[in-house]
Amino acid sequence: MAVVIRLRREGKKGRPVYRIVVAEKRWPANGKYLEEVGFYNPMAEGPDFCKLKMERVEYWLQKGAKPTETVNHLIKKASKNVAVH
Repeated sequence: MAVVIRLRREGKKGRPVYRIVVAEKRWPANGKYLEEVGFYNPMAEGPDFCKLKMERVEYWLQKGAKPTETVNHLIKKASKNVAVH
């Protein structure tokens, strides 16, 4: 079972909002998932553009989950930000 941490697109046309989810690699990108670990709003400004449950992200990374390139960037950015939950 290959587990990945990836973005799941939601929102209206032209106003994307993404949920950061843990899912099996073979499952559809916007299909079912194991757990939601955060969200990312590229349209927002300020510290609320991304919120992650860092303890759950760490748990899944220890279990062998591979983050996508974008999610890896968000994790690094969020770990520097104090306002992450």
